[in-house]
Amino acid sequence: MKRDFSFWSRASSVVASSLSLILLFWNLAANVWAVVSFHQEQKYFSMGLFLFLILSSSMLLQAFSWLWYTESSEKMDSSNEVKLINVLHILQLGVFYRCLCMLELSVVSFKQKDTFPSGDAETLSYDLSTLGLFKAFCESAPQIVLMMTNIIQVQDLQLFTVIKIISSLSSLSFTVLSYHRSMCTFLADKCKMGWSSSVLYFLWNLFLIGPRVVSVSLFASALPCYIAAHFLSLWTLLVLWAWWQKTDFMDSKAVEWLYRATVGIIWYFSWFNVVSGSTKHKAVIYHAVMGTDTMLLLGLWWWKRSVESARLGPLPINPYLLIALLVTIYSIGVLLKLLYYWKFHPKHADLHMDKMLQMKPQEQCYETLDSREVKPENEPGLILMATPLSQGTPTGIQKRMRNMAQNFYC
Repeated sequence: MKRDFSFWSRASSVVASSLSLILLFWNLAANVWAVVSFHQEQKYFSMGLFLFLILSSSMLLQAFSWLWYTESSEKMDSSNEVKLINVLHILQLGVFYRCLCMLELSVVSFKQKDTFPSGDAETLSYDLSTLGLFKAFCESAPQIVLMMTNIIQVQDLQLFTVIKIISSLSSLSFTVLSYHRSMCTFLADKCKMGWSSSVLYFLWNLFLIGPRVVSVSLFASALPCYIAAHFLSLWTLLVLWAWWQKTDFMDSKAVEWLYRATVGIIWYFSWFNVVSGSTKHKAVIYHAVMGTDTMLLLGLWWWKRSVESARLGPLPINPYLLIALLVTIYSIGVLLKLLYYWKFHPKHADLHMDKMLQMKPQEQCYETLDSREVKPENEPGLILMATPLSQGTPTGIQKRMRNMAQNFYC
């Protein structure tokens, strides 16, 4: 039975790695098609903005990828490998190279019939899921806003268009779910969350992110000159809030600001925990502020349409009904999120990890605040299949994985 599980686990890893590469090419093709469409419709400003979103997001991801490679540059075989990494990231191919490496490791593991994934595969998979999360909110979410803004302005709201919007928002929520599933690897088998929790996690993200994206799009369609000012002012406050929380994700304090800037973009659309410890009050403050901001955007959109109702054509849906629908969906999302954290999210208030752990099979480390061992059949805790690193402050991938796991399961 274990052999069958090992086979399917290794096979699914190969399939997942292959799909990542396919989706990478699919995303590239979709971006090219969108640029061509904007050009054919003579929407040059939208085309330029779309290209800016693609290039800025790509440069951000390449910067993170390159920084994470340089953190482990001592593990590279030669200076030629370092030069290759530098050239690939300059050419914006760093993430593609990571996907290729992940596919190679998956194929090698499948051929060698390894029972456990290698440490390199685990860390590479984690970095890719983190980069995917960054891309979702730094590229995909703004692209959806741009797409919806153009649709609202031309009032081309057809059934196919609605399906396309829902599919895009679902894809965004699925990326967040993928990150959630990658965090599940840090749990013991008995504490792993099932697919029911994943479905609930997907739904509450969809119901919270969806109304936010739609509200921003409505505001941008009515007051396009003010959306940049709104984003920059709110984003600046969110970055300062991340600084106030003393995030500790990158090794360098200067580079940490790049992470905080990215967190600010994520927070513009969705909540993302960045520090360990109790975050209940922070989450309440965030949802209160963002809920108020969303209502403000909807109110300004309704006011603008009321003032210029004679010039603007009628909407396919009643504005009052649309606002009520968005508020209802957002409220359901909040309730689903509360249900998830009440019933499914592991409680790790007593967890404390003094050392970052390196991936290694057949060994488990259980640590709590009082340093007593906790077994799986007792209190659930954050468990890594690992052996301790050498004494000292963890850096690089060990630090990132430790902090992200602590933040996610706090």
